[in-house]
Amino acid sequence: QVHLVESGGGLVQPGDSLRLSCAAPERTTSIDPMGWFRQVPGKDREFVAAINRSGGRSAYADSVKGRFTISRDGIKNAEFLQMNSLKPEDTAVYYCALKSRGNLDRYYQKLDDYDYWGLGIQVTVSS
Repeated sequence: QVHLVESGGGLVQPGDSLRLSCAAPERTTSIDPMGWFRQVPGKDREFVAAINRSGGRSAYADSVKGRFTISRDGIKNAEFLQMNSLKPEDTAVYYCALKSRGNLDRYYQKLDDYDYWGLGIQVTVSS
């Protein structure tokens, strides 16, 4: 079992920034593709951003493109989501995800692609 530990959420005002972090400290024998998803009550969990094993390729949902940046640690399974110009509609629980045995060059955008999930962390954007 792989445990993903998220941190960095909170309450901010519109236009502010937050940086989410996620680590898989027990997974030390490989570097895996990772991603971020988010969910609001009553709606399906949705894709936010994904990054490949090397960190050289990434993808974003249209709703966050240009405002959010995903990055990762180059030597371990840890990823970050820098969120700028936050909007009230970004309010959600954000989930970190990790795919085991992923292709070296690929990032993954579907929920079913991922094998392990964090417990989620609340991000609230409100004035």
